[in-house]
Amino acid sequence: MSNSTADSLRRVTLDDVRGAQKVLSGVARTTAMEGSRHLSQLVGAPVHLKCENLQRTGSFKLRGAYVRIAGLLPEERAAGVVAASAGNHAQGVALASSLLGVHATVFMPKGAPLPKISATREYGAEVRLHGQVVDETLAAAQEYAERTGAVFIHPFDHPDVIAGQGTVGLEILEQCPEVGTIVVGIGGGGLVAGVAVAVKALRPDVRIVGVQAAGSAAYPPSLAAGRPVAIENPATMADGIKVGRPGDVPFGIVTELVDEVRTVSEDQLSAALLLCLERAKLVVEPAGASPVAALLGAPGTLPGPVVAVLSGGNVDPVLLQRVLRHGMAAQGRYLAVRLRLTDRPGALATLLGVLSVVDANVLDVSHVRTDPRLGLTEAEVELHLETKGPAHCAEVGHALREAGYTVIG
Repeated sequence: MSNSTADSLRRVTLDDVRGAQKVLSGVARTTAMEGSRHLSQLVGAPVHLKCENLQRTGSFKLRGAYVRIAGLLPEERAAGVVAASAGNHAQGVALASSLLGVHATVFMPKGAPLPKISATREYGAEVRLHGQVVDETLAAAQEYAERTGAVFIHPFDHPDVIAGQGTVGLEILEQCPEVGTIVVGIGGGGLVAGVAVAVKALRPDVRIVGVQAAGSAAYPPSLAAGRPVAIENPATMADGIKVGRPGDVPFGIVTELVDEVRTVSEDQLSAALLLCLERAKLVVEPAGASPVAALLGAPGTLPGPVVAVLSGGNVDPVLLQRVLRHGMAAQGRYLAVRLRLTDRPGALATLLGVLSVVDANVLDVSHVRTDPRLGLTEAEVELHLETKGPAHCAEVGHALREAGYTVIG
């Protein structure tokens, strides 16, 4: 595979993807395809989960990184490689470089989760922390490449990377030959572009649907404009697809081969992550859960069988805790209420007795008795409750009001 700048915009073909599959033999795992009865019932069609969260390094990124670095010329390998990433691409580049005997320098934001920083180092890369956001980190990595001659390994905007990611599509066709729709999360677009190249060449009837987080959806306006358009201040918990501008190479492929791009809300992402954990027993990061979120958001709108690509499972435990709680709240299974009561002995026990009657499980209690906002005989209580759904939440609120409590938040 050529590495010249002029060649960087060449068309990616099925032969490229098949060549990448040979390069990856014995390196990348052929990840499992798991059926989901629960999702199938909700969606109204057979649903299968392509478990790239179980790939080496915890995401599909190893595929593209390895193919790109394996294609470097000897003198380019000798100069080393450099990348910028908050997590998945960093780990993919680190392991690929280690396997190929190439020195890797990876720039990561100062606020990157500690488990991802540690994993990147353990895979053999030299980690440099720079900047507060990925754009600053990316600029630092590109400056390093210009200054040292190291080869910059882009996370999605290169044909070799896209060809590597496209091997996911070949595996899907082998594991689920009857597939009708493939749903893929989109950040810069490398994965969905690669999958589309492979699948549309062999099965043009298969529908390819991309999914973006609503707060970081650069593809819809770009597709409308006919060119990559940058959006300002992309915001989403799904850092794996938090990209402000489509890549030039994947954008051309998406324009031609991807049938539709949908967006999902943060609530839908949380609910999808929770479903993957509870019903499929799979730990998936928010970006990896985005295809499931799209299925939950519009059941019955995609021809089956449907394959949802779970692109990664590298979720920070602190974020996982927050997201799960958010997902439970979105499903009406978690309720936070704040109320005031008379500050007297036994008042808190009486309140908890009301909650016990309606079978609400108390997870946390914050009891404030001294605050300038409170009257002399008042106390404020914030309760975090585990509930059984929207109807149960309404029942809890009704019981509190019937008992004479004023709910203020």
